[in-house]
Amino acid sequence: MRPERHDGSSGGGLLIPMAWMYAEYIADELLRTGELMEPATLEYRAGRDALALTVFLSDGAVAETLPATRVDELRLLTAYGTPWRGWVCERLDALEAVPGAPGPDLALARAAWRWLEDTELLAADLDAIGPPPWEPADGPQDPEAQGAAAQVWTPAWQLGLPLGHLSIHLY
Repeated sequence: MRPERHDGSSGGGLLIPMAWMYAEYIADELLRTGELMEPATLEYRAGRDALALTVFLSDGAVAETLPATRVDELRLLTAYGTPWRGWVCERLDALEAVPGAPGPDLALARAAWRWLEDTELLAADLDAIGPPPWEPADGPQDPEAQGAAAQVWTPAWQLGLPLGHLSIHLY
């Protein structure tokens, strides 16, 4: 059934979250191109939502294509050690403070952020693996004792962000 037609500048029509849908599309394309995860997994969703938030919250998110400058910007925003979580929170709060903020887009971005924060995924404990092979060890190292198979519960964004970053590099 088609929505009623509303004439006038005050709106009243169906609001479609085009900016968020575009951000999800770009994130999905980046992840599918990288072929790092099966699309049906929670890890894939974490990567897609983290990338979609990055695209949506960065300036100039809507474009016809993803130019090289945008890829570089996304690579910098998702790099290891960047304060991505704080950046996301600040940008979401700033959007909410703007009168007439993108209602349905912002609602979907907030829902994605809540899922990324509240959902924990079981992932390899990279801290338990030990120092990288190029760094000297403090004594004899037994791979079994290092906990190579150790796993920890981690917020979904902490797993999705590196996955998204890697997929940007493979793009």
